[in-house]
Amino acid sequence: MIFVGIIVLLIVLFVIIEFNKFVILKNKIKQSKSSIEVYLNQRFDLIPNLVECVKGYAKYEESVYSNIAKLRAEYSNQKNKNLKKASELNTQVNNLLAIGENNPNLKASEQFSALQKSIEKMESRLQAARRVYNGDVTLYNIAISTLPGNLIAMCFGFKEEELFEIEEYKKKNVNIDL
Repeated sequence: MIFVGIIVLLIVLFVIIEFNKFVILKNKIKQSKSSIEVYLNQRFDLIPNLVECVKGYAKYEESVYSNIAKLRAEYSNQKNKNLKKASELNTQVNNLLAIGENNPNLKASEQFSALQKSIEKMESRLQAARRVYNGDVTLYNIAISTLPGNLIAMCFGFKEEELFEIEEYKKKNVNIDL
């Protein structure tokens, strides 16, 4: 009887430890996603300045500017930040930077150069935050996919999380380390 009690106690203890492990991993994912959102918001706060700077020099379709403004507004207004929407906006901002880089007058502008450096610095921070996020997601997904953790995860409803991927790379079927 004591032996059965010890086994039940060990099983309960194991379930508690595994459950807590999933909660900790899930919270690490939330924290690293929050870091990405902070850097994205900082980067997106630079966008209006960049757009105005480029507008002053480059003659380009108004749709690029309005699309960036629309995506930025959609991202900012979301209660639950969607990293896929942020990826779309990043692609548009990169297109805008390319326009600026291809315009010799704009390349010489100190304002554009300063904005470009700020965005590149922010992009570097974003890339690091994406690596951390994807690392946390990978650890969590492995934990809920392997025995015996998958049994506990299934019982408590822990689901796999998606890695943060940039859309343009998905379309090309290229795997990159973010």
